[in-house]
Amino acid sequence: MMASIGEFDPLNTRVPATKIEVTVSCKGLLDVDTFSKSDPVVVLYVQGVGTKEWREFGRTEVIDNTRNPDFVRKFVLDFFFEEKQNLRFDVYNVDSRSCNISKHKDFLGQTFCTLGEIIGSTGGRLERTLSGIPGKKCGVIILTAEELSNCRDIATMQLCANKLDKKDFFGKSDPFLVFYRSNEDGTFTICHKTEVIKNTLNPVWQSFTIPVRALCNGDYDRTVKVDVYDWDRDGSHDFIGEFTTSYRELSRGQNQFNVYEVLNPKKKGKKKKYINSGTVTLLSFKVESEYTFVDFIRGGTQLNFTVAIDFTASNGNPSQPTSLHYMSPYQMNAYAMALKAVGEIIQDYDSDKLFPAYGFGAKLPPDGKISHAFPLNGDGDHPNCVGIEGVLEAYFQSLRTVQLYGPTNFAPVINKVANCAAEITDGSQYFVLLMITDGVISDMVQTKEAVVNAASLPLSIIIVGVGPAEFDAMEELDGDEVRVSSRGRLAERDIVQFVPFRDYIDRSGNQVLSMARLAKDVLAEIPDQLLSFMKSRGIEPRPALSTSPLPELHRHI
Repeated sequence: MMASIGEFDPLNTRVPATKIEVTVSCKGLLDVDTFSKSDPVVVLYVQGVGTKEWREFGRTEVIDNTRNPDFVRKFVLDFFFEEKQNLRFDVYNVDSRSCNISKHKDFLGQTFCTLGEIIGSTGGRLERTLSGIPGKKCGVIILTAEELSNCRDIATMQLCANKLDKKDFFGKSDPFLVFYRSNEDGTFTICHKTEVIKNTLNPVWQSFTIPVRALCNGDYDRTVKVDVYDWDRDGSHDFIGEFTTSYRELSRGQNQFNVYEVLNPKKKGKKKKYINSGTVTLLSFKVESEYTFVDFIRGGTQLNFTVAIDFTASNGNPSQPTSLHYMSPYQMNAYAMALKAVGEIIQDYDSDKLFPAYGFGAKLPPDGKISHAFPLNGDGDHPNCVGIEGVLEAYFQSLRTVQLYGPTNFAPVINKVANCAAEITDGSQYFVLLMITDGVISDMVQTKEAVVNAASLPLSIIIVGVGPAEFDAMEELDGDEVRVSSRGRLAERDIVQFVPFRDYIDRSGNQVLSMARLAKDVLAEIPDQLLSFMKSRGIEPRPALSTSPLPELHRHI
């Protein structure tokens, strides 16, 4: 237990996922019963990442005698924006209540989609035609996604302690608190650590804020365990005692029930007269709702995805197998893999599936002019490609027509996308620029300036480094440790995420797994970056859109 306290990093703890409730209904199902209508049930399967195996997640109730069921039992799924969460819905007619569905059922059709597609659909409502029975119309399935309301609550509380045990030889104790939420299997996960208050047995800690789901994962009666420690410089913190509570108890605020005895089981066992090792009192508690990423998507915010690919000579001659741009008939190169990995997830949140795609660092025909922001499809007025496949096609086509050259300038493409983002700052669109490169930036000063300017816009930049180069300079742009600055100006937000692709390559050569790992890491920050922009501008999500056709909201680069 001791080691885990020291290693707890509040920035990298995984808060339990947003929970999405999926409601299912069908229309116009096939009739297979001779004397009555079908008795349908829907079974949901989820697909494992990498293994591609489907496993049953759950099933709705059976509704008797209908071709148009509205199921009451819902599926509650954990939602991770950064993962491609493949779902399969199978519809069956059940003629027995047997649990072994394969023996007592008729197949009525199926559909495949991702959880992101349901959430990204207008108003979170996706209608799909069922298929799977040759030559027959199987009807439609309607899937609606809603975020569970307790996912958005943020609790703020303050605690103090009285008469804690003295642990230090020369002075009093240096107490701090560690909070744990309990898991389904009875284990505990650390979720918050207060600051240390030096040399006192009656500390008053600063108030702190924590997402409610980090504290109890949405179950208000679940045990929350709190350990009290005396801080030691060498990291071997002394255990003073512990107490348990729950979100529901804490939410009652300051009262006589929120004074907790701190108990040390070892002392209790040894000393007959032992009462406690002090008390901890809740001084204040309040809970507020925060808007979430899903709120904005349901309210119609579109993610605008733009791609920029490095066409500098250091990639090597594309016709040679050693080149990073080599097009093997047997497998994708690193550029194509990175593009597909990220693009296939973001496209679920972009209704028109038109993606501007650029290249930089090449000489263009006919006159050999060097360009750092040329459209891959060759059309300066309409650089949009249709779907991720369209981007890949344009990329392969460009490799055949342009000459790889240099230098590696990032600023022109960043500024191009930033100019578009600057035109739409009302929250209806958020831009994501994916840059894939093999080497070190030649225009670092200009790029930093471009990033600082772009940080105040609805834009996030993902940079994926491919190949064996040293990418140390890139870390400067990824503002995780130190915020990017240019000419004395600090970037308003951290908007750049850099990763080297080689860190994600699966040793056994499983490309699907490599791509899933890459996407998971580079996209994980996007929802919070979108929220930080909206919050900084005071933008609230619009009400969830109705499912009537919308006017064309899109404007592309």
